[in-house]
Amino acid sequence: MNRTRAGLLDGAARAFAEHGVRRSTMQSVAASAGVAKGTLYNYFRTKDDVVRALLSAEFDRLTAAAGGLPLDAALTALADELGTHPVLRRLAATEPEHLTALLLADSERWAELTGWLAAVLAVDADGAELAGRWLLGVVLQPGLTTQRRRQAAVLAGVLRPAELRPGADRG
Repeated sequence: MNRTRAGLLDGAARAFAEHGVRRSTMQSVAASAGVAKGTLYNYFRTKDDVVRALLSAEFDRLTAAAGGLPLDAALTALADELGTHPVLRRLAATEPEHLTALLLADSERWAELTGWLAAVLAVDADGAELAGRWLLGVVLQPGLTTQRRRQAAVLAGVLRPAELRPGADRG
């Protein structure tokens, strides 16, 4: 990602953390990034485009933080990152309906999220579903770091890696 685009996404994260996604505007994103609104429009046509790009960048960042770690450490890393993420904290406080809407039947975003979790955590679909619901709970009410870490260890004990599951599809 080039430096200007990364700076715009950093500015978007600051604007969304300060104002919430709904109340942020392209102007507030540009101001938070320290650029003219025209510069922002050179990279993103709409606020939804900014949100999608920021979400994609966050998935990449979280994959780098948790990918390849032992299951308990990966769950802990994800819980710590999500439980303290400024944009998610703001959403949980002011726009929780965006987060809880993920759980609606036939939610394409939930399927995308659990698919990503299955890959990052190397667990099956049921394990990814359980981990996703727990992590969404962490976003909505993060609790204490020590609690998240204990809970991650308990969950890791239940969610064995997919390749170790009896009868798991290995190819």
